[in-house]
Amino acid sequence: MMLDLETMLPSGDALSRFGGVQVSTFGGIPGEQVYASVVRDRGTLRYASVDEVLEPSPYRKKPECPYFGACTGCQWQHIKYEHQLDLKRAIVREALDTAGIPSCVVTETLAAVDEYGYRNHARFTVGPAGRLGFVHKLTRRFVQVERCLLMHPWINQVLARLQGHCAETTQIAMRYGMNTGKWLLQPLLKNVDAGIATGQPNYCEALSGNTFRISASSFFQVNTQQAEQLIDLMRERLGMDGRGLLVDAYSGVGTFARVFSPMATRVLAVEESPNAVRDALANLRDVPNVELVRNRTELVLDSLVDRARAVILDPPRTGCHPATLQAILRRPPDRVLYVSCEPETLARDLKVLLRGPFRLEEVVPVDFFPHTRHVECLATLTREHGRQWSLESRQELILASKSPRRQEILKQLGLSFRVMAPGEEDDEGPLEAGSDPVVVAVERATSKAHQVAARLTQGIVIGADTVVVHDQELMGKPSTPEEARYFLGRLRGREHRVITGLAVVDAATGEEVTAFRRTRVFMRPYTDEEIGAYIASGEAWDKAGGYAIQDPRFRPVKGIKGCYLNVVGLPPCRLLGLLQSLGLHPVLDQAWSPPGNCPDCHRLVPADEGRKPR
Repeated sequence: MMLDLETMLPSGDALSRFGGVQVSTFGGIPGEQVYASVVRDRGTLRYASVDEVLEPSPYRKKPECPYFGACTGCQWQHIKYEHQLDLKRAIVREALDTAGIPSCVVTETLAAVDEYGYRNHARFTVGPAGRLGFVHKLTRRFVQVERCLLMHPWINQVLARLQGHCAETTQIAMRYGMNTGKWLLQPLLKNVDAGIATGQPNYCEALSGNTFRISASSFFQVNTQQAEQLIDLMRERLGMDGRGLLVDAYSGVGTFARVFSPMATRVLAVEESPNAVRDALANLRDVPNVELVRNRTELVLDSLVDRARAVILDPPRTGCHPATLQAILRRPPDRVLYVSCEPETLARDLKVLLRGPFRLEEVVPVDFFPHTRHVECLATLTREHGRQWSLESRQELILASKSPRRQEILKQLGLSFRVMAPGEEDDEGPLEAGSDPVVVAVERATSKAHQVAARLTQGIVIGADTVVVHDQELMGKPSTPEEARYFLGRLRGREHRVITGLAVVDAATGEEVTAFRRTRVFMRPYTDEEIGAYIASGEAWDKAGGYAIQDPRFRPVKGIKGCYLNVVGLPPCRLLGLLQSLGLHPVLDQAWSPPGNCPDCHRLVPADEGRKPR
């Protein structure tokens, strides 16, 4: 198919449209016209690969790597390096724009010292006959490689020695200290005589004059030269003069805590990974002003008594835990340095921090990964001491519902809230046949939240609406005994879906976020007499579908697949995410235990606090 490529996606593919369907195309550059073949079709999105370029971009070049395309580890070997830097800056700017953050703060991308041979870490798949290579991300086809241009020469030398001799395992991991000459090669190979030791539990690398022990499972930057450039940037932006408290959150093996320890009176390094903590203990043992705490970052920051002058955030790709951001807003430091390898989660977290007393000075894209779509960023925030703001006023929760079940769920979560019923809640109107149930539920929830928010000047308003769907028929709250009897009769002994729409509105700004949750419910074959008794009890009137899953006498539900509390009318697993996206990060009751088997709800359960710092 012939495609006109439009924009570059964060995945590194070029976006186009063909027959009304979006196409994500590997090997293209925006502005080009190409012939491409479909690699995978997912209905509303197709994945394709360029076969022939009809109108090439001025930024196109011949790939240096003979495996480009067959191996998808590199996405941009076909793009001139100077333009790769522009594309990475554009990806960061797009992420900030989407989050509503001015993208003018994004600087030019800091180029890599070396385009090739920069990676100190490789993980090879073992294919047929013990051959080493990589796997195509879409087709899952194995591609044997004799040399990877991104890898340090030492790794390629070892690759050549091991090629064809690794059938005893499924993967080979190599890590090399560019500044020390030390290495780690896992696993222990028993049937290979390649003249090189294997099975090391750790190795050493040096950064900025400091040597670090790194275990096989511990994170360490794959580009040593760029890591040193990043450290230089951070040193310039920390703004510390040897006094005060510096917090190194998500500290890993203790890299930043050690390097920047001369800039503070005291450094608090926080890490929860046992293996990383063991490395950090070895790396920090001779640094007297560094205290290492093994615990979750959000718990340590929340219990911190002394206010930090600066906080370094270097979280995993998923970004900061919401409670970490909340803790920073409670005791804002003078400066926050945020290191991120994922622009979208960086933008999400910056949006939260910028609701507090911070100004975003700049975001510097740093190219740790030439010829790939990945980009590292350093964001610098400074505290505006004269700025008037209140975390507490924004934290007031208002539930736009008189539902006792939704109120009980919020109470069990340990949340403080007040109730304000929307004026039209008792007269929601009938559900039209053929309507999209998700759209109906979300629109009704949004209407309720805005009705209440319009009567307030501040606070966070929660709206919710639940509908039952059976054979494309939408069921709301029954208005008559006959309708309740009809609903319960239709659902008896059958499967249906329960959809709860959620809306959270910031009354001060009008900003809204929405979500929904869907649960499959299987009803037992209850009798007509049981239906009659339940209706006569008066319990059927304010419930979608005319029933309550938790009713102790009727017990209409045989089983569910999904979130139990979604059927009750308020799924915490969706609600907490919406609150967090608006910068509200409530701490849940330590004793709360969600009923049912919803994995998302169970992930919300607070862990034991463990040790707290001074």
